[in-house]
Amino acid sequence: MTKQLPHIDKKLFEILETVSDPEIPVLSIVEMGVVRSAELINGIVEVEITPTYSGCPAMDVIGDDINAAFNKAGYKAKVELILSPAWTTDWITPKGRLALEKYGIASPLSAEADKDALLGNKKLVKCPQCGSLNTKLISQFGSTACKAFFQCEECLEPFDYFKCLK
Repeated sequence: MTKQLPHIDKKLFEILETVSDPEIPVLSIVEMGVVRSAELINGIVEVEITPTYSGCPAMDVIGDDINAAFNKAGYKAKVELILSPAWTTDWITPKGRLALEKYGIASPLSAEADKDALLGNKKLVKCPQCGSLNTKLISQFGSTACKAFFQCEECLEPFDYFKCLK
C-alpha cells in the first residue's frame, strides 16, 4: 500500500517532483516516498521528509536539493527530518516502482516474499532486464544497504533488488 500524501498545493508538489533521489536519480523524492508534507506558512515552504533508513547519507543532499529547487522557484524553504513513523517501501509510488525496474533495480516484494527471496528459499525476484523469475541471490548486500545483489539465470545479467523495509 502506497503512503498517501496530505493535500499539497499543486505548485509545491511540482517543484518537489523535480528533486531526484541522489542514489537513484530516475526517481523523484516524491516517487520514493520520502516527502511527508509540504506547506507554505508565512512565506516559507515547510517540507517534512523521512529517510529511507535512519543512517541514510543522502538526506543532507536531499535537503540541500529541496532548498535549491524552491529557491530557484522564488521560495524560501525549511526542511525538517521526521523519523517516526519510519519510512517503508510501501511508500514508493507505483510510478516509482516502475521507474526502479526500468532503471534496472527490482522493486521490493512483500515482507514475507522478501524473506523467502533473501534466504534463497524461493525464486521470487523478477529480473528487471528480461522479466524472468529464474534469478538467484548472489549477496544479501548490494550497492547500498537497502539493496541485495541478484543475477538472472536466463539473461545472465546481475542486478540490484530493493529490499522490503517495514
